[in-house]
Amino acid sequence: MPLLRWLKHVVRSPRAVDRAFPQASLERIAQAIADTETTHGGEIRFAVEASLPFSYLRRDAPVRERAEMIFAKMRVWDTEQNNGALIYVELADHRIEIVADRGIARHVTPGEWEAIAAAMREQFRQGHFEAGVIEAVRRVGALMTLHFPLAGDGRNPNELPDRPAVIGR
Repeated sequence: MPLLRWLKHVVRSPRAVDRAFPQASLERIAQAIADTETTHGGEIRFAVEASLPFSYLRRDAPVRERAEMIFAKMRVWDTEQNNGALIYVELADHRIEIVADRGIARHVTPGEWEAIAAAMREQFRQGHFEAGVIEAVRRVGALMTLHFPLAGDGRNPNELPDRPAVIGR
C-alpha cells in the first residue's frame, strides 16, 4: 500500500467529519433529501466517512469498492423500483462516489453521475461541504423526478431513512 495514502488515513480523525458536517449541517442535508423525495419515487442516501478501514487500505482498495459496500450495507438497493442512489464521501482521499441501483442506473449515464460529483468537489474545494451535498441531492432528485415521477396518489412511501449516515462514528 502506498505510504502517503496510509498516512492520510491514519491521521484522519473521525472529528474531520464533525468539522466538515456539524450536526446542524447533517440535519439540513436530511431535510434536503426529504424535500426532494416529495417530487419523485426514488430514494437518496448520503454517507460520509473520515477514512477507509484498514482492511481496505491493506489491499489498496479503491474508494468505489467501499462505496459499493456501504450501498449494500445500507440496503440502498432494497427499494420497490430499484431506484435508490447513494452519495458517498470519503474525506481522507477526497473522494466522492455516487452508486445507483439498476433501476435508475439504466436511465442515467456515468457521465451524468460524474458531473454531479465534480460539482460537489468544486464546492468542497471552496470549503462549502454542506452546500455541495445539498446541490448534489437536488441534482440527483431532479434525475429521479425525470425518470421516476410520483404516480397515483403523489406520495413517496420513503422506503429508506433520509438522515445522513456517518460511518465509523
